[in-house]
Amino acid sequence: MSSRLTLDFMEGALFGVFEEGPVQNKSKSTPSRTSLSTSSETLISSNWSSFTLFSSREEAKRSRPQVAMTSAITSCEPSQALQREDDVLNGHTEGPNRKKGRQSRSPSSNNLVYSILEVPPWYLCILMGIQHFLTALGGLVSVPLILAKDLCLQHDPLTQSYLISTIFFVSGFCTLLQVFFGVRLPILQGGTFAFVAPSLAMLSLPTWKCPPWTLNASLVNTSSPEFTEEWQKRIRELQGAIMVASCVQMLVGFSGLIGFLMRFIGPLTIAPTISLVALPLFDSAGNNAGIHWGIAAMTIFLIVLFSQYLKNVAVPMPIYRGQKKCRVSKFYLFQVFPVLLALCISWLLCFVLTVTNTLPTAPTAYGHLARTDTKGDVLSRAPWFRFPYPGQWGLPTISLAGVFGIIAGVISSMVESVGDYYACARLVGAPPPPRHAVNRGIGIEGLGCLLAGAWGTGNGTTSYSENVGALGITRVGSRTVMVAAGCVLLLMGIFGKIGAAFATIPTPVIGGMFLVMFGVITAVGISNLQYVDMNSSRNLFIFGFSIYCGLAIPNWVNQNSEKLQTGILQLDQVIQVLLTTGMFVGGFLGFLLDNTIPGSLEERGLLVWNQIQEESEETARALEVYCLPCGIGSTSCTSSCAQRLPFWPTGEAGKAMTRAQVPVPIG
Repeated sequence: MSSRLTLDFMEGALFGVFEEGPVQNKSKSTPSRTSLSTSSETLISSNWSSFTLFSSREEAKRSRPQVAMTSAITSCEPSQALQREDDVLNGHTEGPNRKKGRQSRSPSSNNLVYSILEVPPWYLCILMGIQHFLTALGGLVSVPLILAKDLCLQHDPLTQSYLISTIFFVSGFCTLLQVFFGVRLPILQGGTFAFVAPSLAMLSLPTWKCPPWTLNASLVNTSSPEFTEEWQKRIRELQGAIMVASCVQMLVGFSGLIGFLMRFIGPLTIAPTISLVALPLFDSAGNNAGIHWGIAAMTIFLIVLFSQYLKNVAVPMPIYRGQKKCRVSKFYLFQVFPVLLALCISWLLCFVLTVTNTLPTAPTAYGHLARTDTKGDVLSRAPWFRFPYPGQWGLPTISLAGVFGIIAGVISSMVESVGDYYACARLVGAPPPPRHAVNRGIGIEGLGCLLAGAWGTGNGTTSYSENVGALGITRVGSRTVMVAAGCVLLLMGIFGKIGAAFATIPTPVIGGMFLVMFGVITAVGISNLQYVDMNSSRNLFIFGFSIYCGLAIPNWVNQNSEKLQTGILQLDQVIQVLLTTGMFVGGFLGFLLDNTIPGSLEERGLLVWNQIQEESEETARALEVYCLPCGIGSTSCTSSCAQRLPFWPTGEAGKAMTRAQVPVPIG
C-alpha cells in the first residue's frame, strides 16, 4: 500500500503529467492508468541506483499497450482525422501519419509519441519544454528558499529572487551541456537536495552562524554594506566548497571510476542515503508551516486534492486552429500542475486576507509572515532583466570542512544520476547507456556543479528525477524537447521579475509544500528496498541501524560539539560537518555494513544491477544515441589516443555503425 501511495504522489505532486482523454472514435472507453503506474514504477525502480530489470512476469505486464495519453477531441466542425501535430498534443499513439524514414525502434519504445532521435514541430518543442520547466519548478525554487535562513537572507526577498534567477539560468546552461556533450539523454539538470544537508551543516558552524541582528526584520537594512557582506561571505564559502568538490566528481566521471564504485553501492546504501536527504529537514518544513498552520494545512490539502483525488478529472480546453476551426480537447489540468495550482490558490487567499487585514499587522503577532505585503516591494525593486555572471557575489573562499561535507553530497548525487540515466534510457526507447556515456555524463555533471559554484547558486546541479518520470508518463522522449527546456530555463533566469515573483510566496505556503515534497523524497529513498530481501534479518538490521544512526548521531553532535574538540580547528570542522550530515552518516554505515556482512548478490539487490551493466553493449544503435555531436569519436577524432579515454566512444562501435549504414545489394 505504501508503495502505491508513493507512486501516486510521484505521478501527481512532483512529476507533472500531461495526459489527454480517450480518442474521439473510442470515446466509450475510459482512460487507463496502466501507463502512469508502469512509468512511475519504472522510474522508481531505476531511480538512484538503476536497478531497473524486472522478472519475466513483471516485464510481461509492462509490455502491454499503454493508453495513458489518448485524447478526447470534439470539434466545432465535422470530425476529421487528426494531423501528426494533433496526435502529439492530444497524446495519440502511433498511426499511419508517422513520418517515413524513421529509425526502427526497440520494443520498449513502441508506444512513444516521439523517441529520442525524433524532432517534434518547433511549437510543440516549446510547449513541452515549458512543461519540463514547470515540472522542475518546485525543486528549483525550494533550494534557495531552504538556504535563505542560514545565509542570513530570510528578511531579504530581493536577494532570494536573485538566487532563484541564478539557479534557473545555470540549470538551463547545464541542461544544454548534458544533452549535447554529456550522456546525451533528455535529462534536465537542476539544483540538488543532496547538497542541502552538508551546506546547512557547514553554515551551522560557530564561524558561520548568523548574527542575532540579522534575524530581526526591524534591524535589517538590506542595502547596507554590513548586511551585504554578512550574506555574501557565507555564499562565497559555499561557492568555494562546491567548486572544489565538483572537481572530484569530474575526476570520478572522466576517469571511469564511477563504474568501479557502483560495484559496491547497492540499495542498502542508497535507501538510507536518499531518505536522509529529506528526513533531517523536518525542522525547516515544520517551522515554515508553523508560521500559520491554517494556511499551511490548506496548501497541503490542495496539493493532495489535485494530485490524488482530481488527477483523473479532465478539464475541457478550447484549441483554436486556422480557417476558423476550433476544437475542445480534454486536458488533465490537476494532474499536470497540482503544486503550482495549490501554491497560486493559497497565495491568492493570503493576499485577500492581507487586504482585509484578517491576518495580524503586528510583526510579532502569530501569522504575520503569512501576509503578502511583508515582501510586497520585491517585484517593484527587481529589475526586468538581470544577467547572472560568474563571481557576482565576489571571489569564492575555501575551507576544508566545507569541501569534505559537499563531497558527501557529490557521492549521493552521482549515485542518483547513474540511476536516472538507466531509467531515462528505458523510458525513451534508447539502449542502456554504455560505459563511456555514463562516464561522460557524470563528468559533465561535475562541470555543471563547477559552473553552479562559480555563478553562486549556493548549490550544485544534478539530473532531475521528476523530469525523468515525466518523460515516461508523457511518452515524449525527444532530445530536442529537452534542448527547448534548457532554453526556457535560460530565459527565465534572465527575466528578473520571474525570480522575484517566486520569492514573494508567503512562508507558511512554502512550509506546506515542503511537508509534501520532503515526504515524497523520503519515500523514494525507501522504495529502493523493493529489490532486496526484506525478510532477511541481515538487511533489516543494516537499513534500520543506518537510518537511526543517521538521525541520532547528527542530533547529538549538534548539541555536544564541544566534546569533539581535537585541538586542530580544521579537523574539528571537518568532523563536525560530516557527523552532522545525516545523509553521510547513514550512507556510510549502510555502505560499510552491506559490503562486510556476508550476503548473496540476490539478497543484497545487486544481481539486477550486474545484469543491466552486462547489457550495456556497444552497438550501432547505442552509438547513434550516445555518440558525441558532429560525428566526434565515430567518424572524426578516432585516433588511438582518443579511443583510450574512458569517456570517448570506442572504435569498435564506430565500425559497427559504419557497417550498419552500408546498403546491402539486392541480387
